[in-house]
Amino acid sequence: MYQVPDASALPVAVIGAGPVGLAALAHLHGRGLPAVLLEAGRGIAQSYEDFRHVRLFSPWRYNIDETAARLLEATGWTRPDPEAVPTAGEVVDRYLAPLAAHPALRARIRLDSRVSAIARRGFDRVKSAGRDGTPFALRISGPDGESELLARAVIDASGTWGQPNPLGANGLPALGESAQQGRIRYGMPDILGRERGRYAGRRVLVVGAGHSAVGSLLALAELAEAEPGTAIVWAIRGHDLTRVLGGGEADGLPARGALGLRLRALLEDGRIELRRGFRVHALVADEGGLVVHADDASLAPIAGIEEVIGATGSRPNLDMLRELRLGIDAAIESAATLAPLIDPNVHSCGTVRPHGHRELAHPEAGFYVIGAKSYGRAPTFLLATGYEQARSVVAALAGDLAAADEVRLELPETGVCSVGGADPAAACCGATAGEGAAPRPQVVAAACCGDGEGARDEDAAPPPAVRRAGCCA
Repeated sequence: MYQVPDASALPVAVIGAGPVGLAALAHLHGRGLPAVLLEAGRGIAQSYEDFRHVRLFSPWRYNIDETAARLLEATGWTRPDPEAVPTAGEVVDRYLAPLAAHPALRARIRLDSRVSAIARRGFDRVKSAGRDGTPFALRISGPDGESELLARAVIDASGTWGQPNPLGANGLPALGESAQQGRIRYGMPDILGRERGRYAGRRVLVVGAGHSAVGSLLALAELAEAEPGTAIVWAIRGHDLTRVLGGGEADGLPARGALGLRLRALLEDGRIELRRGFRVHALVADEGGLVVHADDASLAPIAGIEEVIGATGSRPNLDMLRELRLGIDAAIESAATLAPLIDPNVHSCGTVRPHGHRELAHPEAGFYVIGAKSYGRAPTFLLATGYEQARSVVAALAGDLAAADEVRLELPETGVCSVGGADPAAACCGATAGEGAAPRPQVVAAACCGDGEGARDEDAAPPPAVRRAGCCA
């Protein structure tokens, strides 16, 4: 008869070798907990490799986990200038690659190991008796076929980058979208580099109202200066550009504020054709390229499109978690306890109060989702948030609940609050965080990787003032 091993003697399994997954591994090492990190790709930080050409708007001080930094500094690693703003590629080359190569972590990282499913050993999701003391069983696909790994706990930091939201405004692919995949690029293409030939001299449609869309628009505008015939069309589902243009010089991240200022100038100069309130419904091919139709038949279609960039954000892959007992919010697809803190229908100024293992917990004891995937379909996330999640969750797994509950997070201000005509003093980024209370600087969070246009209606009425004040309380 098979003997079920003692779960406490097994490793903690971390899924995803991105910045937050590697930080979790560093924290597990620091706590003396056995661990293994499983990465589907052939190298670390595969999502960052996809947009390594992009310069981030957050400086180094927000992009490095302190526990990981201390581990590296013991080897003679030099910390980058904390105020310098790196590209995604520089984050990989100067920080993540040395971290993954550290002798204490290197042997614990398994590349080319895709986790296809997670369950409890010998239990489906229905069976309860004895469940919490049973190891997790992770089904892994690799070069040598399928295998199974047993773990005492699981930290899913696999992110959302590989699961882009479709162009369709209703969450489904637009009619004709699947058939036109050859003309569509999701995410942040290297417009000025390796993919220059794809966009030079073409009429390009960018769909989305987040920072990925802004980056592509700015790159296309630069390309258009050098390549005659390059034309840019920008379609957004809402009408209000306040959030995407940002706080300019008031932004706590100057590089992010500069993006909005540059985009505003391009719009004022007429170098970008802006189509507001355009919810993509269908893509139809004709002799001139693609004709893109809105779900509002009264809006003129966008004709002559040769290339489409879908910058509508990403969504989590929950398929591999089907046999686990999850507490998933019905709308956001984050942990149910976390959802009210990050719901973009409520947090219109991008503020999120500090949160840790308790907000990230699921009914399945010992299972946590951290990093961008923890936010589900919510469009805003900072690496610093993920690092604090990793620290809190690992402290909880180590049994140090005092440290796990002492959640600390300080993030830069956005410089803008999209709260309609409400009194700024009542808003999340305003002067007060509730009656008679001064704002807590650690809860003024910034929209970082905000690409999920489908996650928020830009024209929705602002939430009641009590909800806005409560988000920072």
